Amino acid sequence: MIDGVMKNTDISTTKLDGDTPNLRLFALLEVIAQKDTPFTLQSIVEETGLPKPSMHRMLTQLETAGILQREGNGRHYATGRRLMRLAENVLLNNTTHGARHAVLSHLVNELGESCNITAFSGSEVLYLDRVETPAPLRFYLQPGSRVPAHCSATGKLFLSQMAPAQRRRLLSAAPLEGFTNNSLTTFDVVDAELDKVRDQGYAFDNEEFLPGLLCLGVLVPSHNGNSNMGLAVQAPIMRFSKEKALSFLPKLQAAAQAIARINDDVPPGADDD
Repeated sequence: MIDGVMKNTDISTTKLDGDTPNLRLFALLEVIAQKDTPFTLQSIVEETGLPKPSMHRMLTQLETAGILQREGNGRHYATGRRLMRLAENVLLNNTTHGARHAVLSHLVNELGESCNITAFSGSEVLYLDRVETPAPLRFYLQPGSRVPAHCSATGKLFLSQMAPAQRRRLLSAAPLEGFTNNSLTTFDVVDAELDKVRDQGYAFDNEEFLPGLLCLGVLVPSHNGNSNMGLAVQAPIMRFSKEKALSFLPKLQAAAQAIARINDDVPPGADDD
């Protein structure tokens, strides 16, 4: 049993484990949270082996509470806004926030430019934390701010982890808005950029969201595979070129590794063999 969800490999189903109805609902949410596409009642019944009337009752409860929502023709379920907000609040306010903020502050002291930690939320990048440079010319973006993923350095990294069909389905929900002359506004251009980002392991926002702002981002490694946390440095182009940004890359990657150790609750130096 792992975190309330028991894997039954003999019959290839996921058993919803729990001593009370509320715990079984929570176990169902753990199963749903692992899905990257909408699902049907029948598919989740087949996956869990739970009787169809029982599963229908559980999904109805979650939908009524705003935790799930119907999509498409009404036969598919997906994450609801209330569940998304809950996940975001956990990321913004969990107990590791202070330790991550200390790493971020140290990075800003080293680089001399503003840095931020982000997460992927829907089709947007959510700013979890940010430390500003003391330099007089800077751009202010507060924790809780949101930026469309296709014109964000860490947003491109999050999207690059997805299969092309999955990210196109996500991005096609609304037009790819152009915020500046440099914004990527067609699927083909975005796909080509994301292929490059996936290969090189870092991404730029080259004045694609705000004129005059250059950003370099990397992913925070995750032992679960795909990462939902990014780290980036931002500065005005008048003092920040791509070449200068790339000279910051080793320190940015080192800070990302430090944050990954905090997320995994690994003591400093424990993996430095």
